[in-house]
Amino acid sequence: MTELPLGKTTTTPEKYAPEALYAIPRSESRELLGLSGVLPFSGYDIWNAWELTWLDPAGMPHVATAEIRIPAISPNIVESKSMKLYLGSFAMSEFESASHVRDAILTDLEACAGASVDVEVDAVAVTAGRRSRRLPGHSLDRLQVECDTWEVNTAPLIADTESYVTETLNSDLLRSLCPVTGQPDTGSVLIVYEGPRIDHEGLLRYIVSYRRHQAFHENCVERMYVDILEHCRPVGLTVYARYQRRGGIDINPFRSNFESTPQNLRLWRQ
Repeated sequence: MTELPLGKTTTTPEKYAPEALYAIPRSESRELLGLSGVLPFSGYDIWNAWELTWLDPAGMPHVATAEIRIPAISPNIVESKSMKLYLGSFAMSEFESASHVRDAILTDLEACAGASVDVEVDAVAVTAGRRSRRLPGHSLDRLQVECDTWEVNTAPLIADTESYVTETLNSDLLRSLCPVTGQPDTGSVLIVYEGPRIDHEGLLRYIVSYRRHQAFHENCVERMYVDILEHCRPVGLTVYARYQRRGGIDINPFRSNFESTPQNLRLWRQ
């Protein structure tokens, strides 16, 4: 793989360029979370690419969207700017059909991630029919809480061991920073759990404390999962973040110990 492109001035390759992809080992961030061996979750990183385009053999442009699912068990994540450059390289490249584009993306991303991935390439007419949605469950954002900590703070994460519940909670207040450029990544987060009742105000303050935290999308979600599991002791837990797009791509990490197939919900801000 090429040198990490984040934080550097780059131009989109003129022709199809699988070499633009850059892999980052998941182990680097997981070691900091004490994760080794069997993971406490399964899941996917769901990428939606909204600006995919290529040329057919007659030079006629085609446009489509792509949904990419990279499993959480893959050794590597794909660095987001490299994905943007890679997909952008299709724009002036000839492919026989959408299926050939899909096959190329599948082959290249599997090589980068080091595992099997799922790729769907849909015509714009198909994607245009999808409505925007809201995350299910109870919004924490209605709470009025005092927030004064802008780096991850687990202290507010508490649970009532006398009260056992199943809850679906969400917030649109998720914000973190790119660890290389410092640019903000904003989005929404869904938390589904079964176990001791998590204090809602504390959970919201915990989510807000990511506001200046520098980490990739995938790392933020895995840290949330590990922190909630450790401090609140749920029996079942899902953490699913839906980030807003940057560079025509949105990234949506899903981690769970009881759900296997996340729905690719397009939220109103995406």
